[in-house]
Amino acid sequence: MRVILFTGKGGVGKTSVAAATAVECARLGYRTVVMSTDPAHSLGDSFDVELGTDMTPIAHNLWAHEVSSLHEMQRHWEKLHEYAVEVFAAQGLDEIVADEVANPPGMDEVASLMWIKHYAQRDEHDVLIVDCAPTGETLQLLTFPDAAKWWLDKIYPWSRRAMRVARPLLQPMIGMPLPSDEIYASLKDLLLDLGGMRKVLTDPATTTMRIVLNLEKMVVKEAKRAFSYLSLFGYATDAVIVNRILPDEVQDELFKKWQRIHKRYEVEVEQSFAGIPILNVPLFDREVVGVKMLERMAKATYGDRDPARIFATSSPQRIDKDGSDYVLSLKVPFVDRSEVDLSRHNGELYVTIGNYRREISLPRVLSKRDTAGASIKDGELRVRFSRPPVVPRHGVANPSPGLPPDGGRAK
Repeated sequence: MRVILFTGKGGVGKTSVAAATAVECARLGYRTVVMSTDPAHSLGDSFDVELGTDMTPIAHNLWAHEVSSLHEMQRHWEKLHEYAVEVFAAQGLDEIVADEVANPPGMDEVASLMWIKHYAQRDEHDVLIVDCAPTGETLQLLTFPDAAKWWLDKIYPWSRRAMRVARPLLQPMIGMPLPSDEIYASLKDLLLDLGGMRKVLTDPATTTMRIVLNLEKMVVKEAKRAFSYLSLFGYATDAVIVNRILPDEVQDELFKKWQRIHKRYEVEVEQSFAGIPILNVPLFDREVVGVKMLERMAKATYGDRDPARIFATSSPQRIDKDGSDYVLSLKVPFVDRSEVDLSRHNGELYVTIGNYRREISLPRVLSKRDTAGASIKDGELRVRFSRPPVVPRHGVANPSPGLPPDGGRAK
């Protein structure tokens, strides 16, 4: 199953581009489903139809779906939801209010992840189009699988064992229910589901990201940051879609000034995303609402190209042999070396850029080696791994010039 996720700053027309892509895929004969992960759903508005919590038929070969976090909590994680309601009710909240606030922040994104996995496992459709929330929320969505793996590996086993011992002693002394084994089992199912998403989302043969932007300073900067973070977490970007380009025939002086601004940022976009196809979409003379206008947008965006195909193939992460050393290369476009922090612990490499940290589980061949330095070149973070130095029987080998045990900075 082909999976295409659309992201971009709020207001750039991302939902319209995603819906138009879905319409064109369906027209070409692909069984296509388009879903929205944005809590402020506008996918139904694009099609000018009312969408529910289940798939709604839009046209031949085309279905749409707006995910409801409340509905998903009640359907898939009822035990967790009931426990949260009990906790809030024990603090004195009204039952109705407790039921509402028991739906934790971020569940829209989590529920959406579940549906991506469900659709991929069912294999009943050919193409899944995902209209993601604005960039910041999308990045949080895509880091959930890594966070789930960390909790499942590091916190969950210890927490469950500790609670089994402490529950009989603590329960009589506190005024709220403690999680039971059944609650922990539900939590484990949730974490395993989230962990299983990484295989689907980071497979470049199946899933790619498409960044939608307008030719404005703040939008272009956010698109570049998004590209950096997507690459950091191993998500492949196969197209950049520049939306609402002013037509050349516009002669109004106000629009001419905007055209000059657009031309300036058009050059920056071409230079910044060199190697990735850039698809240009004009500003239309009417609202892009309904299937007919979406067909028009799809034609302007893709021309004769098949929107379901992968437009660019590149792996955000690879391992190369260099003499007796290995080099782990990770794409980090637009990132300065001073912005990257590295550390290693128990066979894990931690890469921190800005507000995001990626935990990379090192393969066996690298985990046994010393880190022998790191650098950034041509938009790639390159971490070198060398054999541990041989310690003489009656002496101490010189230390490796790599990262200190608690971290380091790329050069």
